[in-house]
Amino acid sequence: MKFSDGYWMMREGVHAVYPAEAYDCVTGPGSFTVHAPGERIRHRGDLLKGPVVTLSCASPMPDVIGVTITHFAGERQLRPEFELLTDDTSDGASEATAELSDDAVTLTSGALSVRVNRGEEWRLDFLAEGRRLTGSGFKAMAVIDTDDGGHYVREQLDLGVDHHVYGLGERFGPLVKNGQVVDIWNADGGTNSEQAYKNVPFVLTNAGYGVFVDHPGRVSFEVASEVVTRTQFSVEGQSLRYFFIYGPTPKEILRKYTALTGRPARLPDWSYGLWLSTSFTTSYDEETVSSFIDGMAERDLPLSVFHFDCFWMREYNWCDFEWDPRVFPDPPGMLRRLKDRGLRICLWINPYIGQRSPLFAEGKARGYLLKRPNGDVWQWDKWQPGCAVVDFTNPEAREWYVAKLDALLDMGVDSFKTDFGERIPTDVVYYDGSDPERAHNYYTYLFNQAVFELLRKRRGEGEAVVFARSATVGSQRFPVHWGGDCESTFEAMGESLRGGLSLGLSGFGYWSHDIGGFEGTPDPALFKRWIAFGLLSSHSRLHGSHSYRVPWAFDEESVDVLRTFTRLKMRLMPYLLGAARQAYEDGTPMMRAMVLDFPDDPACTHLERQYMLGDDLLVAPVFDAGGEVRYYVPEGIWTHYLTGERVRGGRWLRERHGFESVPLLVRPGAVIPEGAVADRPDYDHAEGVTLRVYEPADGAAVTTAIPAPDGTTAASFTTSRNGAAVRITATGTADWNVLLAGVPSVSGVSGGTAETHEQGTLVRATGGTVEITLTEEG
Repeated sequence: MKFSDGYWMMREGVHAVYPAEAYDCVTGPGSFTVHAPGERIRHRGDLLKGPVVTLSCASPMPDVIGVTITHFAGERQLRPEFELLTDDTSDGASEATAELSDDAVTLTSGALSVRVNRGEEWRLDFLAEGRRLTGSGFKAMAVIDTDDGGHYVREQLDLGVDHHVYGLGERFGPLVKNGQVVDIWNADGGTNSEQAYKNVPFVLTNAGYGVFVDHPGRVSFEVASEVVTRTQFSVEGQSLRYFFIYGPTPKEILRKYTALTGRPARLPDWSYGLWLSTSFTTSYDEETVSSFIDGMAERDLPLSVFHFDCFWMREYNWCDFEWDPRVFPDPPGMLRRLKDRGLRICLWINPYIGQRSPLFAEGKARGYLLKRPNGDVWQWDKWQPGCAVVDFTNPEAREWYVAKLDALLDMGVDSFKTDFGERIPTDVVYYDGSDPERAHNYYTYLFNQAVFELLRKRRGEGEAVVFARSATVGSQRFPVHWGGDCESTFEAMGESLRGGLSLGLSGFGYWSHDIGGFEGTPDPALFKRWIAFGLLSSHSRLHGSHSYRVPWAFDEESVDVLRTFTRLKMRLMPYLLGAARQAYEDGTPMMRAMVLDFPDDPACTHLERQYMLGDDLLVAPVFDAGGEVRYYVPEGIWTHYLTGERVRGGRWLRERHGFESVPLLVRPGAVIPEGAVADRPDYDHAEGVTLRVYEPADGAAVTTAIPAPDGTTAASFTTSRNGAAVRITATGTADWNVLLAGVPSVSGVSGGTAETHEQGTLVRATGGTVEITLTEEG
C-alpha cells in the first residue's frame, strides 16, 4: 500500500506522523520502551499535544528482537494470533540485556542489537558483530490517518545497493522481490498472477537478516517500490509488531525463523514416492482406477500413492465424506484391494459444505458454519451451490469435521488432499470472536492443523502427511504443500519453480506441483520435461484437470522417462531423507534457491531456473521441448550424476539434453548415498547402500548419516582423505559399497574388493572400514 506521492508529498487524504525524537527511554529486564513524539519538544507547551509513538523492543530468543510500534494502546486485543514458540529453548537460551546511555538506548540479544538514538536525529539501527545491518531513519516509521477513517502503522527499513529481498510465501513472479508490491492476502488465483495461495509476511535478505511481521491479516509490503531504497511494510490498526532476525547466513535466518514459528514435520518414507491421481473432472470408477494401477505395474513404473480427487463424492455433495455409490459401490473392498498391492490412499477434501450435502443441515443446526452478522449461515454459489464454510474456531465443529475423516481412516485411507481454504469471507462472525480480517489468512492454519493432527494421532509421529494448497505462517508444520493450479505450458512450469523456491525461502521444507501442469493437456515434450523436474522435487504427483496423467496417454517414450526418473528418485532416498532431516530439524528446505547455499556468489542472487536439491545436488530443469538448457555452475569441479562427466564451475553452461536426461550435478567434495532399491521409497536404506564420493579434498572429512523411518540414524559413514589415502568407516551396516567417481583405477584397497565401474572405481566393502590408495593421477 502506497501512502506517498513521490519524495516530497503524501497522497491526497493521507496524513502521516513520524517519530521526531526519543523523548524518554525506559529499560526493563530484557527490554526497553521509547516514547517518541511526532515533533521535537521545544518547550512545555509542546507536551500538550500528540501523537506520541510508543516503541517497545524485547527478545524472544537469541539473535531475534521483537519491535512493537503503537499509536493508541487502547485498541482491543484481536484474535487470532500466530502460534509462536517463544518459549522454545532448543536453540539455546540467553537473556537479552538493555542499556541506557546519554547517546542511545540499546537492547542486545545474542550477536544482535537494536539501538535508538537519543540525539536530535531520530534513528533506529540494527547492529551485529560491529556492523550496521539496516535501520529506520528519517520519515520511515510512521502512524498514518486517512480521510476515509483508516489508520495505519508503517515501518521502512533501509536497503543497500546490493541488498536483495526474498520470501513472502509462494509467489510466482521474480524470485527477488525488489521492486514488487505484495499484499499478504490469500487468494485462489492460480499461478500466473500477483495473487498467491500461500502468503507469508516474512522476508529474507542477503544482507544478514530477515523480518517477520507478526500480523495474521493483511500486511502490505512495498519492497524497493514506494521508496526504492527501503523495504516497507504496513498494517491497518493502531499497532504493528515485527521480529528482526539475524543470521548472518540465509540458512541461519531460516533456522531462527522456524524456531520461532515452527519447523516442518517429519514425513513418512512412502510419501516421497510417486503419487498418481484420477485427475479432477475426468470420468473414473474402480475399473478406471484399477486400469491405471495395472498399467503402471505392467510397465514397471513404481507407484506409491493413489489419489482420488473430488468426484469420489457425489456431485453437489462436496463435502459429505461419503463415497458416491454409483461409481464406488464397495469402498472398503476397493481400498483393501489397492492396499494389498502396496499402495497408500489419498482422498480430496476441502473445508466447505455445499447446500445439497446432508452435512449442511446438520452443520447449520449445530452452529458449525460461519455466519453473517445477522445470524444467517454465510453462503455463496461459487465452487458449490449454496457453499458454506466450516468454523474451525468452534471446538465442536472441529471435532465434528475430523470425525468424518476418522471414519475414512478406519476404512483404509492414509492421507488427505486439503484443498482450498483461500476464499474465506470477511463479512462473517466466528464462534470464538475472531476478527474476520485477521482470520482470512489464518483460516488455512486451523483447517490443516485439524486434519494433520488427526492423522498424527491415528498414524503416529512421522506418519502424517497432507497435500495442502493454502498456507500462512506456521503452516509449514503441516506438510506437504503443492503449487496449485498451473497451466500446461513451459511458462507455467517456470512460474511453478519460482513459487516453490520462494516458499522454501519462507520457512517451508517440502513442496510439490502437478507434473505436466493442471489446466489443459500438456504435449508429450512438455510432459516429459516436467517429469524430470517433478521427480527431482521433494514430492512428486501426476495430476491434471480434465485429462489423465498416466504416461501412456502421451506416448511410449513418456513411459520410459517416468520409469527412469522415478527409479532414480527411489535410489536417491538415502540422500533425500538426509535433506529432509535438515528440513525438520533446522528449517532448511529440501529444494533451495541457489542463493541459500551460495550467498557469497553474486551470480546466484537472481537464479530462479535451477536449484539445489539438498546440500549437494544441483538441478536445472529443461524448459525447452528440444532440450536446450542454460544454467550456472558455482566454483569447483562438479560432476554430472547421470553420466559422470566432470564440469568446471564458476561459469554458465549451455547444453542439450534428451528426454531421459537433465542437468543433475554433484557438488565437489560431496558423498551421495545411493540406495539399492529402485521400485519403492520405503525400504532399508542402509542395506546395500553405495557411497558415491566426488572430488574429495585432501584433509577433509565428510559424515554421511542414513536416517531410519523413526527419525533416528540407521547407519553412518565418515569419509576422509589424507594425501593419496581415502578412508571410509561405517557403523550400523555391514552391507555397503563405495564408488570413487571419476577415478578409473586405484593403487590398492583394504577392507573390500575393487572393480571397474562406468563412472569410476566401485569398492564392495567386506568390513566396517575401507581404505583406498589413489594412483598419482587420482
